[in-house]
Amino acid sequence: MSGVIQGFGVIAAIVLLGYLLGRTGVLGSSGREALTKLSFYVGTPALLLKMLSESDVTVIFSIPLLVTALSTFAAAALFVLVGVLRKWNIRRTTIGALCSSYVNAGNLGIPIAVYVLGDATLVAPVMLFQLLVMTPIGLTVIDYAQAGERSSAWTRVLAPFRNPIVICSLIGVGLSLTGWRIPAPVMEPITLLGHLSVPTVLLAFGISLHGSKLPAGGAERAPVLLSVALKSVVHPVIAWSIGAGLFGLQGAPLFAAVVISALPAAQNLFVYASHYDVGVRLARESILLSTILSVPVLFTVTALLG
Repeated sequence: MSGVIQGFGVIAAIVLLGYLLGRTGVLGSSGREALTKLSFYVGTPALLLKMLSESDVTVIFSIPLLVTALSTFAAAALFVLVGVLRKWNIRRTTIGALCSSYVNAGNLGIPIAVYVLGDATLVAPVMLFQLLVMTPIGLTVIDYAQAGERSSAWTRVLAPFRNPIVICSLIGVGLSLTGWRIPAPVMEPITLLGHLSVPTVLLAFGISLHGSKLPAGGAERAPVLLSVALKSVVHPVIAWSIGAGLFGLQGAPLFAAVVISALPAAQNLFVYASHYDVGVRLARESILLSTILSVPVLFTVTALLG
């Protein structure tokens, strides 16, 4: 389980640095906002453009990935169902649904795939699925709902296509499908800018923890606890049920599907929430608690299925 320890160690170190930056005020009162904007408008779009343009997007068509996709949609749907019944805001419910189902396939998924599953390529289809399907759906719903609060139907339709993450994802997919490669002199600065994505997200997340209240309290208590329960427990259980019961998976394929589904909510969801200024506390606390809980969950899954 050295992969689990290594992955969590890297994340904890950068988040701690962010917390210290927030505590000392080195970046000023707008440091978190600047970092989240840098990640949303520059780092993450550049990273997605590079990753998707150089990936084989056809790898998402596989039985193990189908298990992950179905369990992901199921976990998200459960949060949406509760949100509808409780009459929560559409955009806030979308953030909660993503926190309930969108796994940290990058920062944690890669080292865990290497050291626990023994194959780093197992997490690649999940990353592509989330980038190609989950992110565009989630951001489109948020953009559409936000535009609908004050704009015409035409503006609502066009809103997602002004989103840099969606735009770069579509360009990356187009490049992958056509086989065309961005020239090296152009790709070099894109690659360099893409390296900003992960550290800026983690630093912004750490800064947000300074001065924040204890998690799962106040008005956000119910949605936070719901999203954490869905992400940490229900999501991997659904993945196991679908994999073993519906597709008859056994051994390593089933183990991989459940381990990946047991990963905590991804930190980039905090950037999305911060950028749109909706469900920020919900995202922060869901990510924090699901990350903490994922340690015993991953150890339990490994003991039972590994």
